[in-house]
Amino acid sequence: MPPELTARAGLLPSPTGDRAPSGRPVAAGRTLAAALLGFFLITLDASVVNVALPAIGGDLHGGLSALQWVVDGYTLAFAALMLSTGALSDRIGAGRAFTGGVAVFAVASLACGAAPGLGVLIVARVLQGAAAAVVLPSSLALVRQAYPDAARRARAISLWAVGGSSAIALGPVAGGALTTAWNWRGIFLVNLPFAVLALWLSSRSGRTERRRAPLDVPGQLTAVVALAALTFAVVEGGGAGWAAAGVAVVATAAFFLVESRHPHPVVPLGLFRSRVVTVSIAAGAALSVGFYGMFFVLGLFFQELRGQSALTAGLMFLPMTVLISTVNVVAGRITNRYGPRLPMIAGQLLMAAGLLLLLPVGTGTPAALLAVAMMPLGLGGALAVPPLTAAAMGAVPAERAGLAAGVLNAARQVAGGLSVALFGSLVADRSHFLTGMRVSLVISAALVSLTALATALALRPAPADRSRRRDARRRRP
Repeated sequence: MPPELTARAGLLPSPTGDRAPSGRPVAAGRTLAAALLGFFLITLDASVVNVALPAIGGDLHGGLSALQWVVDGYTLAFAALMLSTGALSDRIGAGRAFTGGVAVFAVASLACGAAPGLGVLIVARVLQGAAAAVVLPSSLALVRQAYPDAARRARAISLWAVGGSSAIALGPVAGGALTTAWNWRGIFLVNLPFAVLALWLSSRSGRTERRRAPLDVPGQLTAVVALAALTFAVVEGGGAGWAAAGVAVVATAAFFLVESRHPHPVVPLGLFRSRVVTVSIAAGAALSVGFYGMFFVLGLFFQELRGQSALTAGLMFLPMTVLISTVNVVAGRITNRYGPRLPMIAGQLLMAAGLLLLLPVGTGTPAALLAVAMMPLGLGGALAVPPLTAAAMGAVPAERAGLAAGVLNAARQVAGGLSVALFGSLVADRSHFLTGMRVSLVISAALVSLTALATALALRPAPADRSRRRDARRRRP
């Protein structure tokens, strides 16, 4: 799961203020532990499945298109429903939303682990994604309410974010280890004891407040239909794919019509009047195409073409993912010192260079060299995502920052899901796998390079801003 999740609405001032929950005093430590554990679980399941896909396909006798839905069922449900789950969490209370989300996630994980066929597995993955969309904003809301003091809350949120960063690093390795030592079902069943622990901790954390929050049901429904139909069109192709593409066009038009008229839209179209917001969202989406799309393709490449075990394939990703947390911190400091433009451009160019660096790889490329060559993918994203989030948040009024963060994150997840669909179709023919992989690399590099150029143009600082930053740097010891 991407680092910008720390910029969800839960980080921002509440319209009702930062009050502690009513009732008995909140056990802040238990609340933080539960929230961190919930975030860890939902982030882990976004990446742990990739290296297990060949084993799933072999056991359940499924083709590549079905395996793409195993990934995208989770990602797209997560992304689409996240547009509304923040408001839902406010309406029913963060504690209830978190408990319900984790409980459904656990049941869905059990269904995934016991799935007799790919159809059941895909449905259970969609349910997992829907539950994850509830867990994310409610976990942040729990942390906010448990820590009314701003300084303590900032430290708590930093610890909460460690859950996501750790899951990103551990996901491929855990998936490979469980698949090799047990089988692919273990990557889902291992969620159960952690989910039970998160539920126990949250049950002892006190009651949480509710507030009135409007829901945009028509907008949410049309968004789900549009995204599902578009993904189906890309994955399946053929006559059914064209029909799905038509449904996607109609649903998209309906979505924009609804959003232009609804008093409380899930995606306020006015956000896109800001070129900084628009470019930040586009850059985030392009980075997700490069990271998640190639994560999917490379996981297949390691096992299907190079014949590596699931564990070895997972370890190949470790150098790419393990430095993400550290680079996120560095990116934040660079952004504070120089503004978001420099690290955004540098991160995007670094990822684009890393994508092109992978073009010559083949089945005979030494494993150590390949693992090192993949590092710019993770480092580029880790360097660019925090500043692009800061840029988007700084370009909108405070009362709309939560909505902007939600739209940014949803766009990133949707882009990642669609890249899996597109790149999966390009590598579906095993005899032309390397050609499809290289086309995928070029597409990703081109998108990231274009958004880097757009960033350079859209985020050009005014002379007064440059002067203020220069003076601020001179005053620092």
